[in-house]
Amino acid sequence: MKKELFLVALFAIVAGLVFSQTTTSLTSSTSLTTPTAAELLRRVDDNEIYTTIEYEGEMIIEYQNRRYVKSLRAWARGNTDSFIEFTNPEDRGTKYLKTGGRLYVYSPDTEKVMLISGHMLKESMMGSDMSYEDTLDNASLSSRYDPVLLGLETWNGRPAWVLELNAKSRTESYPKRKLWLDEETGDLLHYELFALSGAKLKEYNMLRVETIGGRRFPVETEIMDLLRRGSKTTFVMRNVVLDRPIADSVFSQRNLQR
Repeated sequence: MKKELFLVALFAIVAGLVFSQTTTSLTSSTSLTTPTAAELLRRVDDNEIYTTIEYEGEMIIEYQNRRYVKSLRAWARGNTDSFIEFTNPEDRGTKYLKTGGRLYVYSPDTEKVMLISGHMLKESMMGSDMSYEDTLDNASLSSRYDPVLLGLETWNGRPAWVLELNAKSRTESYPKRKLWLDEETGDLLHYELFALSGAKLKEYNMLRVETIGGRRFPVETEIMDLLRRGSKTTFVMRNVVLDRPIADSVFSQRNLQR
């Protein structure tokens, strides 16, 4: 199943609400042919291998010289269903459910479930550098963007292919994106998101990869909303379990209020 890499490792933290990726090699020892932009983008889309994921994690938010740590448990299935429960004392019992293209939140303070929609989708998720709108982009990048290969650059000492993506539709939240893909491993090392004006809105960096089930997997990443001065959110994943069946009941509104 495919899942957009943006929240990639943005998640790969907030399960499905923050997309995760596994990686495959972008080069071959028997071929020195430069890949096309379409091939590279297709590999980005096809890098999603697992059918389900479960993990424990932390969302570390640094904003205006203050630091907030939010712990969570998360479950996701494919690119459409995900459930997150926050476990840190300040947010304990707050739950998010993404299903059917909609995002719901349960607040233990009000004991009510609310659909997040309209202008609320632009707001920050739990005070982080990711908006609620970011969590709802499910379609592949190839179906939404036209790619251009800008060449090979070095990013943090690693040779990386640089892709520029231009949106096919004017309704995209980010009309332009730039991706840096490790030439050898295929890791998404860095990406940038731009407004229609060309202003850079957000940046993402992959910080740490682990081998899980024989696969390279980003377990620590960071994202920065450049419209929030002095802001950064780091996502850390622990105890990751891939491809274990998850009951349908996990991704239900009833589970929100349990």
